[in-house]
Amino acid sequence: MDFDSNGGNKRVFNRLGGGPTRPSPQTGSRQQQQVCYHWRSGRCYRNPCQFLHRELPGPDPGHTTNNNKRIADESGFAGPSHRRGPGFNNGNSNNNNTWGRFGGNRTVLTKTEKVRRYWVDGSCSHGDKCRFLHCWSKGDGFALLTQLDGHEKLVSGIALPAGSDKLYTGSKDGTVRVWDCASGQCTSVLNVGAEVGCVISEGPWLLVGMPNLVKAWNMETNVDQSLSGPVGQVYSLVVGTDLLFAGTQDGSILAWRYNAATNCFEPAASLMGHTLAVVTLYVGANRLYSGSMDKSIKVWSLENLQCLQTLTDHTSVVMSLICWDQFLLSCSLDNTVKIWAAVEGGNLEVTYTHKEEHGVLALCGVHDAEAKPVLLCSCNDNTLRLYDLPSFTERGKIFAKQEIRSIQIGPGGIFFTGDGTGQVKVWKWSTAPAAAMS
Repeated sequence: MDFDSNGGNKRVFNRLGGGPTRPSPQTGSRQQQQVCYHWRSGRCYRNPCQFLHRELPGPDPGHTTNNNKRIADESGFAGPSHRRGPGFNNGNSNNNNTWGRFGGNRTVLTKTEKVRRYWVDGSCSHGDKCRFLHCWSKGDGFALLTQLDGHEKLVSGIALPAGSDKLYTGSKDGTVRVWDCASGQCTSVLNVGAEVGCVISEGPWLLVGMPNLVKAWNMETNVDQSLSGPVGQVYSLVVGTDLLFAGTQDGSILAWRYNAATNCFEPAASLMGHTLAVVTLYVGANRLYSGSMDKSIKVWSLENLQCLQTLTDHTSVVMSLICWDQFLLSCSLDNTVKIWAAVEGGNLEVTYTHKEEHGVLALCGVHDAEAKPVLLCSCNDNTLRLYDLPSFTERGKIFAKQEIRSIQIGPGGIFFTGDGTGQVKVWKWSTAPAAAMS
């Protein structure tokens, strides 16, 4: 995407609509018949300009489009409840054979998909007549609520503990920031002294993956513990049954068990098998799934921690894994999202492959305002695509200055995204149609 590097620190991202509409050119036979050369190339700054800023024949000069408006109070992003939303793997699949088949009456998006760099700078003079986007998203049913600024590098993890009024974000800038959900303000900054690889919460514990250790903070007692054992960066954390699993840079998966008597995490196991870094972990259907830079997915039993199957259909790094209904979804830098289903005997096989034009970085499953399942799919072209499931019908896109690596679901139809610049954005599903929201 085309951005001006000098405008990265300007707070212009809260503007969901364009600037003022450019006045129409002065009437006159020559002016009406000649189109501005500089406007065609996107570089005209004259206001008013003596030449036309439209092609001939053009639309009614009096016609303008409405600017997008916020759909929630800017003072905060929390709804009346701070409980975690329903799990994505609770969704319903009415037809197992409908992967990739278009359904419904959704309109295919055709508008120019490029954010105007001068709008990012706050200096675009074309207003509503600009041919490029003056917003950070396109599509219906969702809108930007607010933006949380503070991190200076990539946001590598977002956690919203169940029942808490605090949001936690971790970054490669070596900090974990705590945000108040009612006001949207940063209330404290934890300097951990190293790049944060991931952040999750479980019960009263905030768990942070770092190089060569996992840091555990008890948010109720303020007691912290360092879990040693990892070699290199900890890229992924997940809790399954009574175990905490960590995917590490050396390809191993370490497990700890919490001892309530001593109030400590104790080493429980080490799962070996991957030959390169484990970058994603997911627990579902009494299984632990791991994705690695070695291009494979491994399926582990949570009962005996043995590897049950190795999946090798991806041709590049497996970046993210989630479960939906009885399916496993995986994404990779090979530009694909693969849908896996169990066959006779219990093994997983690919039942559908969705192809993107760019590498896929992260997946997250949500339900929209009408409780329909939607897949959030982040790609390394600095976009996040939203797809209806199981049809994979595209319903919108979210744009960022750099790649979106973190996605987290919140209560009340809210979800969060964190990108490579350190920006965290808060989005909300809405039942209002696009026309009503704009």
